[in-house]
Amino acid sequence: MDDIGDIDGTGDIDEPDGIDDIDGDEEPVEGEEFDLDLLEEELRRAAAILDPVPPGLRQIAVEAFALHDLDAEIAELTFDSVVDALPVRGAEDAPRMLTFHAGGLTVDVELGAHGLMGQVLPPQTASVEVLSGPRAGSPLSTDAMGRFTYDESPSGPFALRLRTDGGTLVTDWLTV
Repeated sequence: MDDIGDIDGTGDIDEPDGIDDIDGDEEPVEGEEFDLDLLEEELRRAAAILDPVPPGLRQIAVEAFALHDLDAEIAELTFDSVVDALPVRGAEDAPRMLTFHAGGLTVDVELGAHGLMGQVLPPQTASVEVLSGPRAGSPLSTDAMGRFTYDESPSGPFALRLRTDGGTLVTDWLTV
C-alpha cells in the first residue's frame, strides 16, 4: 500500500502544490515580503469578531487605570453600615454610612439618594474627586471643617480620590 503522499510510487512523499517548506530551508520568492503589521491587524480584527473583550472586563480595566496615582495611599474601608450596623426598624431608604482610614486621616461618607456628603478628619482643606468609570467627576473642595458634598448619587462602582497637603489618598472601590 502506498503512503498517502506517495503519488508517483517512488517512495518519496510529494508536497501538494502551494505548501511551502515548513523547515524554512526554502528561500522566499523574490518580491514577496511578509508584512507583520498587516498580519497583526488581521489577527486583531479576527479576535475582535471571534473573541471580543467583554464590556464588563473593559469597564474594570478603565476603572483600574483611573487609579494611576502610584504614590497614592489606599484608604481602607473600616465601617460600612450595610455590613456593620444593625438595621433600624421602620427606617426606609436610610443613608449608607462609610468610614475610610489611611494613616492619620479619616474620611466619613454618607451616601443616599440625594448624593453623597463627607468629611475629612482631622478637618483640613482637600480636593476631592468621585471616581466612577472612565472619567472622574467634577472636582470638589472641602470647607474649613473638612466637609464636602456631591449632588449626584454614584451609580455602579465608585471610589474617592482626595488630594491634601500631605499627599494623595484613594478609597477602596465600592458598589452602590
